[in-house]
Amino acid sequence: MNASHAHQAHHQHHSAGPSLNATAFWATLHCLSGCAIGEVLGMVIGTALGLSNAATIALAVSLAFAFGYALTMAPMLRHGMGWKAAAKLALAADTASITIMEIVDNAIMLVIPGAMDAGLGSGLFWGALAASLAIAGVAAYPLNRWLIKRGAGHALAHAHHHH
Repeated sequence: MNASHAHQAHHQHHSAGPSLNATAFWATLHCLSGCAIGEVLGMVIGTALGLSNAATIALAVSLAFAFGYALTMAPMLRHGMGWKAAAKLALAADTASITIMEIVDNAIMLVIPGAMDAGLGSGLFWGALAASLAIAGVAAYPLNRWLIKRGAGHALAHAHHHH
């Protein structure tokens, strides 16, 4: 009986862990989805227009930030929050995460031989992009978890989703 009681107390002690991990996971996934939309669009547009690697990456990063912020702001705006307040919260919640994702993602696209020069019909281009986004998500997860634990980052945005 004593062992089962200790086991129960042990479980209660860890109950905060999974929810923080889950929140960090969903925040990372949410941010990654915005980044991925912008990143893929930027890579596709840049590659289709025959832009240089630098111009393509600049476009992809700009669009990744735009879509990342937009996905965070949409529910806030839907719940009647003002544009300025929502933009401020989105900047606070997502800037660090999107920045890390974009650095990792674009660095990987640049280091995979031929990925930036592979055409849109190429498996290498899409495989490299998928891999770089996945690794970027893994890289941003600990940052998101740490920010949420401190009540910063996506915790700021989530606090306002429920009003």
